[in-house]
Amino acid sequence: MTSPEHPVADPTVGAASGAPAISVLTKRADFLKANGGRRAHMPGFTLQARKRREDETSATPIRVGFTCSKKVGNAVARNRAKRRLREIARLTLPAHGNPGWDYVLIGKRDVTATRVFADLRCDLENALAKVHIGQR
Repeated sequence: MTSPEHPVADPTVGAASGAPAISVLTKRADFLKANGGRRAHMPGFTLQARKRREDETSATPIRVGFTCSKKVGNAVARNRAKRRLREIARLTLPAHGNPGWDYVLIGKRDVTATRVFADLRCDLENALAKVHIGQR
C-alpha cells in the first residue's frame, strides 16, 4: 500500500499516443557508430545522430545514449548533467525524433547542469531539426 504523498507513477499517464518507443544505448559499438554520423553543437550539449541501416534490427524505433566525460566535473556533476539530458530526451524525442535513428547527447562542462531547463529543451529541438535536414 502506498501513502497518498507518494503515489505509484503510471508509465502510461502522460505518454503521447502513437509516439515511437525509446530505448537507451548501452553498447560502446553503438556510441561509436553514432560518432560517425551527423552532429549538432548546441550551447548546452552536443548531439550526435545517425540513421540505422535497414539490416540493423532494434525492438524500438528510437534509441538514445547519454555521456559526459570527466571534463564535465566529478561524478556528482556528471550524473546531474546526464539526468537533465535524459529528461529532455524523454520529453522531446517522441515528438521530434525520427524512427530508425540513434541519438547520443554529450554533456558540456559548466553548462549542461546549470543551463535553464527550457533552453535545454529548445536546444534539443533545434539540434534535431539541424540533423534531420533533408531526412523527413
